[in-house]
Amino acid sequence: MVSTSIQRATAKKLRANTTPHERILWRALRDLPTDGSHFRRQAPIGPYIVDFFCPAKRLVIELDGGHHNEDKTATHDRERQQWLEKEGYRVIRFWNSVITADLSAVLERIYVELYGTREAEARPLKHLRRR
Repeated sequence: MVSTSIQRATAKKLRANTTPHERILWRALRDLPTDGSHFRRQAPIGPYIVDFFCPAKRLVIELDGGHHNEDKTATHDRERQQWLEKEGYRVIRFWNSVITADLSAVLERIYVELYGTREAEARPLKHLRRR
């Protein structure tokens, strides 16, 4: 297990070196109506660092580039996702190409994950800390 201080330093370094697709989604996420909560980027969860995380809904968003097609990376992604889901997180994944091609569809999917339907009214999300 990696120490918390090392994991936080790694997350900080990742935040400083975001990919263009992460920057695009990060800007767009800040415009989503998530009163009372927010998204974090490059957030440590257990032994992993996730791309984006909404604590109030325990929602993890991962962006995947072409290297995620490689067997070793795909296997690691599956194991990581299984661990996160076992811990009670919901994980949704998007290919980088979809971020570029259809950002509105990505945001719509995220909104549905947060509120249940496209038509649902945005309501304050409460972050309940787990102890």
